[in-house]
Amino acid sequence: MSNGKLDRRDFLKVMGVGGVAASVAACDGPSYITSEQGAEQVIPYLSPEEYVIPGKGVWYASTCLQCPAGCGVRGRVREGRVLKLEGNPDTSLNAGKLCQMGQAGLQNHYNPDRVTAPMIRDGGALKEATWEQALALIEEKTGPNSGISGSRFAWLTGPTSGHQGVLLKAHLEAMGSSNHFVHEVINTKVWQAVSRDMLGQSMPTLRLDKAKLVLSFGADFLGTWMSPIHFSGQYGKFRSAPDRGMLIQAEPSMTLTGANADLWVALRPGTEGILALGIANLLIHKEKMDDSMLPAAARQLIDRYDVATTSSNTGVSGDRLVRIARHLKNKSPSLVIAGASAAGHAEGYQAVAAAMLLNMVLGNVGKTILPTNEFPFPQLKPIEGGTADLGRFAKALEAGQLDVVFYDGANPLFAAPGHLKLGEKLDAVPFKVAFSQFMDETTARADVVLPVASALEDWGTHVASYMGDETAISFQQPLMEPIFPGTRSTGDLLLALIKMRKPGPFDEIDDFYGYLQSAIGTIPGAIKGDGEDEINTQLWNHILQKGVLEVPAETTTFETSIPAITLSDHSDNAGYPYHLVPTPRAGFYDGRHANIPWLQEAPDQITKVVWNSWAELHPSMAARLGVEEGDIVKITAAGGVIEAMAYIHKGIHPEVVAVPMGQGHTEYGRYAQGRGVNPLSILDPGNDGKTGEMALYGTRIKVEATGRAGRLVKTGATETQHGRKIVATITGDQLRRTEGS
Repeated sequence: MSNGKLDRRDFLKVMGVGGVAASVAACDGPSYITSEQGAEQVIPYLSPEEYVIPGKGVWYASTCLQCPAGCGVRGRVREGRVLKLEGNPDTSLNAGKLCQMGQAGLQNHYNPDRVTAPMIRDGGALKEATWEQALALIEEKTGPNSGISGSRFAWLTGPTSGHQGVLLKAHLEAMGSSNHFVHEVINTKVWQAVSRDMLGQSMPTLRLDKAKLVLSFGADFLGTWMSPIHFSGQYGKFRSAPDRGMLIQAEPSMTLTGANADLWVALRPGTEGILALGIANLLIHKEKMDDSMLPAAARQLIDRYDVATTSSNTGVSGDRLVRIARHLKNKSPSLVIAGASAAGHAEGYQAVAAAMLLNMVLGNVGKTILPTNEFPFPQLKPIEGGTADLGRFAKALEAGQLDVVFYDGANPLFAAPGHLKLGEKLDAVPFKVAFSQFMDETTARADVVLPVASALEDWGTHVASYMGDETAISFQQPLMEPIFPGTRSTGDLLLALIKMRKPGPFDEIDDFYGYLQSAIGTIPGAIKGDGEDEINTQLWNHILQKGVLEVPAETTTFETSIPAITLSDHSDNAGYPYHLVPTPRAGFYDGRHANIPWLQEAPDQITKVVWNSWAELHPSMAARLGVEEGDIVKITAAGGVIEAMAYIHKGIHPEVVAVPMGQGHTEYGRYAQGRGVNPLSILDPGNDGKTGEMALYGTRIKVEATGRAGRLVKTGATETQHGRKIVATITGDQLRRTEGS
């Protein structure tokens, strides 16, 4: 490769350095790491390097991609094989800790059902092909001579960031398209929209460790919400403080966070905003807190929700409402957060805005909700996903607007509700390409399948959506050589696609590895040193060792405002009297980990069930239906029917049936296929009126016994002590008096 002439501005754009950062970048001419410069000598283990001792593991830093949180990891490598993953202690985001999904990344990597060679649809079936054949077909359908219009081309991906995001944008630009649909079932899009409108920042820094009381409206911050490992660390400090912080969790179905709460409150789905305003009413009128910062419209809205009105809507008793308000008044500062159950309705934005309004009444803004630092490289910032883009994608397909669709990191055919009829619409698209490790539901419908390297075999950079106090770029490096030689790096494939469509500055780059080395060397202020060689060598080695690169960031301030909030009272539905709650759980997450046997056999955090789906029922509902644990119940919504075995416990509202997400795959390998049910498939149509996010918690259902019975496989035989007082409980005050603090 030769270093062709390239304008400095174009060079910085290609490297992912733009905006203010570009103005302070080194002013020397463009320079790429060539294949010759980046060449490394491979030493066989018969003659290992000095620091490689046969039988002795060596730890290497990288980034976990098992969920969007972006935690740092270290992998223990022995004789060229990665054997164990742990959290990276050099990253403040997860501070050396790692969840079960991150630990199970090994089984994703070594999974026997990985796609190992390119595939092309031939005569209705996918058949193995060579890379040359697959890329030639893609060039025929999307290259400069294909005749494809940019407006009829689209990418559908999961969340992306870093230099993979730069290359994906570059490919869209080369295609002349702006059609990028980003899909993520478990997301914080509504929380971000509210924070942006009310605080001027979409991702404020949350300090659980500075709060004396946390009130959570369905935010499972210990399980699946935002950055669970980061918040788990803060939660430990919150609980170990001298006066031990108090946690109140209000939600329709008990989450892992709810199971840890001092006070767990069951409420009707969709009434979280009313509960927040009812508590604000008590704080202002009963606890005499100052409301002078509120506009007249907000005070009038709060006045509407007295104890009687709030209780009748939410199902929470008046005594409990008074108790929560008193705790909030006495334990300051506090923190109020709102998660999936609050956001997942037609008025989700309004409910989350009511929770943020409660923060303002309590004076939490500036104490436990702090401004976040401004990340200096906008081109590397995360492109975040939600469910609104899935609806937009379905509409584009229905209108016949797309001729070519590329997928990466998303499985919309599994996550899409049946009413979208996404399978039929996708079949009408003439050409579909899937970048995939596994033959999931969406990959199985593609015309070309490109097998990509696992997260433990590939290079990359990542920027977390929620970074806490640290402003950093996380680095991903291969922990071992590819298991299957037929797989390729996602970055290398993106470079090939860009060059295929539009010759330009990327032609000077041989591979993604060299591109990353060059790109990292252009980051200004990241590490001090004189001379290009020192920057490229010193900085590169520094990142490989640490796994994260802290970058300079500007401090910011809030710009607060209070939008108009409108909430509707809860209404009954005679035809469908109950609510469906498709709960996300740490493990399967949204279904992406159902093909990992470690996570299939890991007991659910609440029910302890393994290898199956279940329907959580309150004992009062089970009594009305005449069902016992293991009996199969039929759950009917307007959009479809599913059946699952009943699990009966008190950690759920009496009008709610909760079915965890993740099971019910029709493809996706031997461990996932044909197991359990998918509650997402029967969701009713409906979106949040402000953000367009799907109303995941807005489906009404009816439930009936089938007369058939099964057996739930779970660890432990009972959840009751049968009055034997095997485990005694005492209050926090008693503990402090008798045990000291």
